[in-house]
Amino acid sequence: MKPIHLIFSLILSLLIAFAFNPIAWAFCGFYVSKADAKLYNNASQVVIARDGDRTILTMANDFQGDVKDFAIVVPVPTILKKDQVRIGDAKIIERLDAFSAPRLVEYFDSDPCAPQYVMESRMPSEAARSNTATDAQKSRRGNLGVTIEEKFTVGEYDILILSAKESGGLETWLIQNGYRLPAGASQVLQAYIRQNMKFFVAKVNLEELAKNETQFLRPLMMAFESRKFMLPIRLGMLNAKGDQDLLVYILTPKGQAEVSNYRMVSIPTDAEIPVFVKDEFAGFYKSMFQTAHRREDRRVAFLEYAWDMGSCDPCSAEPLSPEELTKAGVFWLNSPVSSPFNNSIRRSAVPSRGGVFITRIHIRYNRDKFPEDLMFQETSNQRQFQGRYIMRHAFKGEAKCEAGQAYRKSLPKRFEKEAQTLAQLTDWKISDIRRRLPVVEVQKNPIQQFWNNIWR
Repeated sequence: MKPIHLIFSLILSLLIAFAFNPIAWAFCGFYVSKADAKLYNNASQVVIARDGDRTILTMANDFQGDVKDFAIVVPVPTILKKDQVRIGDAKIIERLDAFSAPRLVEYFDSDPCAPQYVMESRMPSEAARSNTATDAQKSRRGNLGVTIEEKFTVGEYDILILSAKESGGLETWLIQNGYRLPAGASQVLQAYIRQNMKFFVAKVNLEELAKNETQFLRPLMMAFESRKFMLPIRLGMLNAKGDQDLLVYILTPKGQAEVSNYRMVSIPTDAEIPVFVKDEFAGFYKSMFQTAHRREDRRVAFLEYAWDMGSCDPCSAEPLSPEELTKAGVFWLNSPVSSPFNNSIRRSAVPSRGGVFITRIHIRYNRDKFPEDLMFQETSNQRQFQGRYIMRHAFKGEAKCEAGQAYRKSLPKRFEKEAQTLAQLTDWKISDIRRRLPVVEVQKNPIQQFWNNIWR
């Protein structure tokens, strides 16, 4: 029998003012590095473009193994026809990931003996801190109560849309048709059946896959209308080993999206950390996320990014073009390019009501801490947020003036504060961090003789 792979296992213009504060710096800084999906092994990624009851969902599979063994079962809220399913572009998901990833920025202290400029950001104050199924396809298979509502091929996938009366019959039908289900599947399936949900079932069509140049399985997109704004994750946890990472990119015309049935908190941000982290930002972010996850009792969703996609500050990647946004499923823009689902969601039927706001949510979950599927809600909150981590390089010039000497004397205290912040965020040993801090040499003022003032 073929094993089943459960796929949901899932930066502005500046205002410049004059001042003499040598430690003031702009919000943006210089982008250095990002913490994207590549940090995590087998992280599931899902893109949800949502406006009202209309949704285009893109699933990026993380399948590893022989493609002939690939199969997915995804609960869906309605019967999908062939024109509601498309092949997605993996590069678009990579673009969304790069654009919204937590980022490391650096600043360089200027000469403390020279007048300084303060750059004030427009960042809000909070951030500063079709094949139609035939009658035969719709016929009952024995007395199992399973109906093949639709059957079609899209790209390299053979797809069935199933409905079922009870989980035992569905489980038996799947097993009889070559799907291996993990223990406990029947109970989870029954919960979806009670919600009148259908089942999107896909296998790989090897002949169609052979026509692809890359031979990689591409993302699947589906369009539907439903009041349910949710992501089913329970099936994917049944055969998972330990925690799973899921990155959800939600695109809406209004503002942030939120997880409504679990606590959602912002990832720690705007932290000043030692400059040596530049060479190991990936390790820093993984440790910081794990620490934050543990302190929140492993049962929260983390907001990593929330921003209007027309801008970025600092930019870890260029904003997506209208064409790229359309490929990501955005269907409400008056774009010259065609919607990926012309037949199911027409642009003329959905007037443009704004731009595109992205919410990046990172969830690390398991069956004990996340017993329910993820439920979301749209909001009109356009508060901007990003996971941003700051390095400040000390000025390395002579700085002989009085202010320069005071600046030099302040550095050890600043470096210690950065070390304490890093230890608190990551649980790294403070002694190890201190050994890697810069050494500050404070220049001593020459002894002033009584005649110096008059000879000056």
